[in-house]
Amino acid sequence: MIEDIRVRVNPQTAAEAELLRQAVAAEAGIRPADIHEMRIVRRSIDARQRNVMVNLTVRTAFREDRRLPEAFEPVHYPDARGGKPVIIVGAGPAGLFAALEAIKCGMRPIVLERGADVDRRRKDLAAISREEVVSDRSNYCFGEGGAGAYSDGKLYTRSKKRGPVDEVLRTFVQHGADPDILVDAHPHIGSDKLPGVIKAMRRTIEESGGEVLFDTLVTGFATDSGSCGISGVVTERGTVYAGPVILATGHSARDVYRFLHKSGVRLEAKGIAIGVRLEHPQQLIDRIQYHSKDGRGKYLPAAEYSFVEQVDGRGVYSFCMCPGGVIVPAASGAEQSVVNGMSASARSSRWANSGMVVELHPGDIEGFADHGPLEMLALQEKLEADFFAAAGRTLKAPAQRMTDFVNRKISTTLPSSSYLPGLLSLPLHFLLPPFIESRLREGFRRMGRKSRGFLTADAAMIGLESRTSSPVRIPRDPTTMAHPEVCGLYPVGEGAGYAGGIVSAALDGIKAARAVAHTISTQDNQPLNCIENEHNS
Repeated sequence: MIEDIRVRVNPQTAAEAELLRQAVAAEAGIRPADIHEMRIVRRSIDARQRNVMVNLTVRTAFREDRRLPEAFEPVHYPDARGGKPVIIVGAGPAGLFAALEAIKCGMRPIVLERGADVDRRRKDLAAISREEVVSDRSNYCFGEGGAGAYSDGKLYTRSKKRGPVDEVLRTFVQHGADPDILVDAHPHIGSDKLPGVIKAMRRTIEESGGEVLFDTLVTGFATDSGSCGISGVVTERGTVYAGPVILATGHSARDVYRFLHKSGVRLEAKGIAIGVRLEHPQQLIDRIQYHSKDGRGKYLPAAEYSFVEQVDGRGVYSFCMCPGGVIVPAASGAEQSVVNGMSASARSSRWANSGMVVELHPGDIEGFADHGPLEMLALQEKLEADFFAAAGRTLKAPAQRMTDFVNRKISTTLPSSSYLPGLLSLPLHFLLPPFIESRLREGFRRMGRKSRGFLTADAAMIGLESRTSSPVRIPRDPTTMAHPEVCGLYPVGEGAGYAGGIVSAALDGIKAARAVAHTISTQDNQPLNCIENEHNS
């Protein structure tokens, strides 16, 4: 018999196979010796009470069944060399998953990425921290894998209604990710391992007949006479790539927004969130979240947290929490002070960090309405430039102790930090606009009341966290996925304003590729069927 058995156990039992076997056997009413094979298929930690428990679903083969079926069958990608080309601008999660789905649908993807491959990109990232040299082509935002490649590889999403989340996770595992991501409630790959997974995905694309071209900046669109839209793209070298265009450029491709706007393509200003990175000692977060002066102990992972408050009509919330992580300089060009967080797979650093941001709508901060649909982009740029100037035009980050910020005091000293370029004590309560500063201050007070010890002088606020999402939405028809006024243009992912993280961007890329395949099959009056992932659930 094969059965999924749910158990609720302490962390040690969850970690040790023999103890878990006994717990599963007791729950199923059988002897431990009757169990031939077990596999955890769902795992979550419940730390709401003082005694932390682990909820598990364990797939179990017992009695007459000796073995469990494989967790899933890998996808066998067809040869797409003879397929119609589809142009994909950007090699982040939306672009890569659009390319893989295009292959499954019989199309030949041509992926154009302005930045470097992950190996060369890693060297460029090291130069940012060590030499304060920011390439506008290869940085924490641009390059193979996109912004998500070096921001922990978190795969948790609430967008399950948007598409096949499990398909995305299985694709990552097929390309080298730890199978635990199929199990954990909050899965992550880690910034140390995700680049290898991304390279494997690129190899699949290329071995199936697709192309992935780096250092290839798209600067405009090609058009056909008589066409209602675009017929391809033009690069800075003047090369034209013909085909329907999936635009997956990410949330920091500001030049793309500008040439779209200049070309008369309709855009919309979109709400964003701006604030700081908040960094605590990880041991402190462990003690708070696990209700123990001893912290997480031997069997629990580095603790996470999540806060959401409503202050004066706007959300104040934690974002992209990185337990056991580090803070990195995430500027995508000169004259910018931008920070982000990342974690390696082990999440073993001394620090925990998360974005702490305030929700902003167009019109919330005066002085930017004249920029039209680029209003929120202009706000981002202004604040990033202000923080850069305040830091002496260096990549050292303006910082302040959390309690000093709440009390509107200048920090005479700062805690130790993971941020390698270094911190400068500056009054963030003056640098941040009052609309953001007042709400963030009140949000911290409320979080401190809910979680004793969280509001502390041992935590540092580090600025500026400004790239939480795209400041622009590129409109599209919800059915065809194409821009409603520009045929052949399919805006997708975070950069188009339709996703918020690796998984949701990947899902959007998959959906776009299927929409392109449907359009091509309709135009040619020939079926173009996309193969489905084969898997065992």
